[in-house]
Amino acid sequence: MTLATCLTTAGAAVAASAAPVRTEAARADAWSADTGHAGAVAARADQLATLVRQTVDAGVPGVAVRIDDGHGPAVESVGQAPWTVADHKLAVDDEFRMGSNTKTLVATLILQLVAEHRVNLTDSVESWLPGLVPGGRAITLRMLLNHTSGLYDYTDDPAGLASVTGQDQRQWAPEELLALATRHQALFTPGKKWSYSNTNYIALGMVLEKATGRSVADLIDERIVQPLRLTHTYLATTAAWRPGDDRTHAHGYEPDAAHLGPLLPPGMPPGTSFAGPSHDDHVDTAGINPSWAWAAGAVVSTAADWARFDTALMSGQLLPPAQLRQMRTTVPEDPAAPEATRYGLGLEEVRTPCGTVWGHTGGIPGYASQNYTDSTGHRTVAILTTTVFGLSEQKAAATYRPLVDAAVCRMLGEPLPGTATQSTALPG
Repeated sequence: MTLATCLTTAGAAVAASAAPVRTEAARADAWSADTGHAGAVAARADQLATLVRQTVDAGVPGVAVRIDDGHGPAVESVGQAPWTVADHKLAVDDEFRMGSNTKTLVATLILQLVAEHRVNLTDSVESWLPGLVPGGRAITLRMLLNHTSGLYDYTDDPAGLASVTGQDQRQWAPEELLALATRHQALFTPGKKWSYSNTNYIALGMVLEKATGRSVADLIDERIVQPLRLTHTYLATTAAWRPGDDRTHAHGYEPDAAHLGPLLPPGMPPGTSFAGPSHDDHVDTAGINPSWAWAAGAVVSTAADWARFDTALMSGQLLPPAQLRQMRTTVPEDPAAPEATRYGLGLEEVRTPCGTVWGHTGGIPGYASQNYTDSTGHRTVAILTTTVFGLSEQKAAATYRPLVDAAVCRMLGEPLPGTATQSTALPG
């Protein structure tokens, strides 16, 4: 595994827990038994704040959590390390880089075109991108969407490492990113296995632009952002944040070179480090150019915007029933554990002891995001942090995982897990 894969998947492989899954009826009974609703909400908010504080105390620079369990106002909590306040005072409604959550938006756009009969899930890659993908006649758009194409992940190519870390601020074109992947052999026969590959969504972005004559950034804005009034969501195409948002975006951080080494995946080049202003043994990554992630991971959004998107998506506001069913038709990420995390079309299905949730995870230098919802979209949760590699440090991981577990269970109306051994085994 390379640095870029670690960043862009950021927990995409989720282990299933052996604990039983609570049914919708059981969760309703649990809610009915929760006497003193106002007091219970306050108690849950206090417990959440404690977990957020513990995560920051363990070394995570910043955490923002928003939970909407479908009963009253959302519960929100923010924590940040004192040394980060001078850069920006973190708030729940800050803009974060969402990383691979971008894939859910791109998949939604493709499925909208399917509903309009402008593309078909059985179309070959070759029919849309002739000559650009070796073996493209055997790869369908569905295979791109659910990561069964076998295409090599371009973020594993060492040529892009300097851009991921910000040492090289070059502006990547989609064709260049695709070319990084296609100079490598396919991992397997298309459709025969599952392997997460950011290349799939670069190709899908190119298909979107070919089919519509519009940029991916414009399509996200016109078909999703504007109809849903997502005022802080857009595809970042350069290192610059959107004009006017300078005071409303979170600053992301990664450990500096002296502290990053032990957290790197095996095989990484010695001396790998992030570029940016230095702060308290960390590097501010807010200025790294995300063009290398493009349709695979360059979207900026907020917790509230993403909750609105999840609600619209799962309730059928963005897709007709047939296309929503296709999106939620899944394949196992791990054939040895077919009932564990499963991947649909740009959407993960995750079974936890508290119930089944849908969503995605994301990671890009300085920013990690986990966004989940229930099958109706009426309940949502976002756990956003201002680091990716910092979450790998042992002390931070020990507090972050219980936070994610607790947030998801509260979203579903379940009691907070009492100990780490009750973990939902969600990514983190």
